[in-house]
Amino acid sequence: MQISLPQPDAGAIAHSQALHAHIKQMIQQKNGWISFAEFMQLALYAPGLGYYSGGAKKFGAQGDFVTAPEISSLFSRTIAHQAAQVLAALKLQSIHGNILELGAGTGRLAKDMLLELANLNQLPQQYFILEVSAHLRVVQRETLQASLSADLVSRVIWLESLPAEFDGFIFGNEVLDALPVHLIKQNAGVPFEVGVAEKVGDAGDAGFVWQEAVLQDLNLQRFVEQLHLSDGYLTEICPLASALMASLASILRHGALIMIDYGFSRQEYYHPQRRQGTLMCHYRHHSHSDPFAYLGLQDITAHVDFTRIAEAGVEHGLTLEGFLTQAQFLLNAGITDLLQEVPADDLEHYLPAVTASQKLLSPAEMGELFKVIGFKKNLELPLLGFSTGDKTHTL
Repeated sequence: MQISLPQPDAGAIAHSQALHAHIKQMIQQKNGWISFAEFMQLALYAPGLGYYSGGAKKFGAQGDFVTAPEISSLFSRTIAHQAAQVLAALKLQSIHGNILELGAGTGRLAKDMLLELANLNQLPQQYFILEVSAHLRVVQRETLQASLSADLVSRVIWLESLPAEFDGFIFGNEVLDALPVHLIKQNAGVPFEVGVAEKVGDAGDAGFVWQEAVLQDLNLQRFVEQLHLSDGYLTEICPLASALMASLASILRHGALIMIDYGFSRQEYYHPQRRQGTLMCHYRHHSHSDPFAYLGLQDITAHVDFTRIAEAGVEHGLTLEGFLTQAQFLLNAGITDLLQEVPADDLEHYLPAVTASQKLLSPAEMGELFKVIGFKKNLELPLLGFSTGDKTHTL
């Protein structure tokens, strides 16, 4: 497929070629074929080479995409109000609550949340960041050290794996969509796994090509059978999302867990008309569907099956609090109150804040595409962000 994308510089091209060679070697070691989940894992997370483990700028106007925390501090401050409610409730139970953020991007969400929690006098003892990218950990430290007091910075602890147990508020924004997915295609009533093989051109220069294999994984087979896919239907399945939820459920003793991402309920995700799946790539604010382009320089994502997330959470001991749109969650948690704190006659600050809130709330922007799912464990408290507009019945 021919796509028109901005041209990377020589250094970026060299980086991409190095990752290409690494993936090619892995394919050769696996007898000429790897699943797309394996390919996506390498493309995003191969040490020093993958998109998230490399050093290219990813977030913001100069990167490949913009996330909600980069749009406005209103997003993070609103999340902070939900976190503060949880921390205050735990404090009444004589439990010292912490915050755990999964994948902290540039660190801006952590920065704005800590500042707001300080204003609310509800600071956690520790603000943990689980970050697999060494490069992003450096970026996050720089962001926090440049903006926060020494006391607030001292509360932040970076993790490379989940703690054994946790009390408090766990939060992930656009984490689930970056988990590697399996590509499945139904052919003549039989499910096939769409994987990646090496393709050698006439000039000897190797590329990659899609190659199907009969689906072997019994768990994936059982799941596909429940979907009743029509012939030619192509879609994604993400077992790692269930595994992550199981891990989070196992460590959470008292508190709440909230995930925000773009996605659908299962019925909508695997709708008969969604025959080409949801796989999407992002490079310098260009969206396209070719994961083989600019390896290591572009993001690769798939929408989230939120029914799968709900099932995994409940199966492993969490109580499902609710499922709703990002707009409804932010409204419930008080984003309009925060916006009203900006004087309307202060045009320098008020107009950008209004514009940003429109992007976060508008159905034409992020408001309805992004969903929020929430869970609790040993917390007798209706969560602020789920007070109205719940759509759990659609899961």
